Parts: sequence; C-alpha cells; structure tokens
Amino acid sequence: MSADLRDETVSPEIVSSDVVYAGRVWDVRSDAFLYNGERIVRQYVAHPGAAAIVAVDADDRMLLIQQYRHPIRRRDWEVPAGLLDVVGEEPLAAAQRELAEEADLVAATWEPLVSVFTTPGGNNEVVHLFLARDLTSAGEPHPRAEEEADIRVEWVPIADVVDAVLSGRMRNGILATGALAAAERLRRR
Repeated sequence: MSADLRDETVSPEIVSSDVVYAGRVWDVRSDAFLYNGERIVRQYVAHPGAAAIVAVDADDRMLLIQQYRHPIRRRDWEVPAGLLDVVGEEPLAAAQRELAEEADLVAATWEPLVSVFTTPGGNNEVVHLFLARDLTSAGEPHPRAEEEADIRVEWVPIADVVDAVLSGRMRNGILATGALAAAERLRRR
C-alpha cells in the first residue's frame, strides 16, 4: 500500500470565484463550489508558491538564515526561500536565484527534496524544497532591504537543527520539513 499512498486531486464544480482582497504578494479569494452534492463557500489565500533551499556543506552543516517576520513578531530561523513570482521561472531556477540573493551562495549539486502544502485549509501555497550541495560564494554580496537588511546567516550541524525542531525551539514549518527530510535523505545514503 505505501507505494500507492498519495494525495488525490479533486476537481469540484466551481460555482463562483472572486478576489475579495488583492494584495501586493497574494490575494484572498472566495470560492463557492459543489462537493458531495452540497454548495460550500470557502475563503483562502491565493499564493504563487515558493522554492526553498536546504543547503548542506561537506561537514553536514545546514545553512540557516534568521530574519524578522512581522505576523509572528519574531526573528525566526529559516532556510533560504522565495516566491515563485517570476513568470515562467521553474522552481529549481527560483531556488538557485534565492540562494544567491539571500545567502550569496551558488551550489554545483541540486536535487529535489520534498514539496509541501503549507496550510491546505487556508491557502494554496506549495513550497518546493531542494537539497543544495557543493557550495561556493556567488561573488559580490547581494543588496538587501526591509526585513532582509539584517539577515543573520549561520552554519549549524544538521543534527542540532533536527534537535531544535523536535524540542520546539525552531518552529518554522519549511525549515522543520527541510531539516527532517534532508537528515533522512543523508542518513539513507
């Protein structure tokens, strides 16, 4: 059964779909749809998706960045990530761009790690995480502004990141998913 265990795509009849709030980065939509013979209305954040990078060096240290996130009023630890907001850009290309922009690094080795829906009851965001290895400097530091202006970059043993996630000291969902998936991928090698 495990090979067949997967999410199922469903295409209900959409009766109406309206943008109730148009934002700078994402919108809020209200959809009315038919499901199991019932008319249901749901509001959700329409999100373009994102790409995220679990960069691991030759010493099995994971690249972490820390930056301010206003909705949670914290400088949380994260992995480099960014929106799929460039028309026609594939998730891998977005990940490569974001690694250079947020950490001033390039990677010679890339592999898909995992893709996740972040909050399927509230938005349609999917984040594609990639494992990046064989890292070198991207050259000149990328200019940063707003919340990215004071990004803190740290290399942390992946086992320490996993411990911090499991103990609840790091709660960023993309970081947690990436750290656990990368640790397992590396263990299986």
